[in-house]
Amino acid sequence: MRQHWPLIALATLIVISVALMRVLPSNIWNTRNNLDKEVVACSTNDFSGDILNKETLGFFEGKNLKLPEAALAKVEATDILGTASPDEKWIEVDLSDQKIKAWDGTDLFLESLVSTGYGPFKTPTGEFRIWIKLRATKMEGGSGSGYYYLPNVPYVMFFGNSEIPNYRGYGLHGTYWHNDFGTPRSHGCVNLPTNIAKDLYYWTTPTLLEGKGTVYSDEGNIGTRIVIHE
Repeated sequence: MRQHWPLIALATLIVISVALMRVLPSNIWNTRNNLDKEVVACSTNDFSGDILNKETLGFFEGKNLKLPEAALAKVEATDILGTASPDEKWIEVDLSDQKIKAWDGTDLFLESLVSTGYGPFKTPTGEFRIWIKLRATKMEGGSGSGYYYLPNVPYVMFFGNSEIPNYRGYGLHGTYWHNDFGTPRSHGCVNLPTNIAKDLYYWTTPTLLEGKGTVYSDEGNIGTRIVIHE
């Protein structure tokens, strides 16, 4: 019997190798998915909401950008636009059509083309709530040819839910570094024309205090609901 042990051992090794070949790709794929789930979209370390007046140049796709006046405008009146109560307002983002619609009860408040995430930076689907609004903030990231430096990103509304935590940096915001709305090209955020972002910023909740450029949502000042779908 002992003379057959090498053959038995070899056969066992082959069986184990075949099993691993079948299992490993699945495990590797699951690991990749887990990594993809931790992609950070448009993160920032500045939650003051302050406009940095000396920051007038950005850098995107290898080019310097001069910021437009709309991105540097002072904080305006904080009257909430629209007629519906805050709990009747909601925002719809259609990834297939690259459109955003803001619903004021049963009435359409506004509609616009947008640019959402592409490739590994795809904007997540689901139901979210705005957790903070910032009149302006700095976004910086990428590396090499993909490096970007974007100060004073205007009218930012970060959102999240139990599956997409706040630190992942997904949000709606104005965009001065491209005008290619209708085409996915962001790092996961929903890029809006700045005038559309401005209207949404003052239409959504949480409600800003007079003259303030930042506000967090809480139980008494809940953020507007956002539904993102294909």
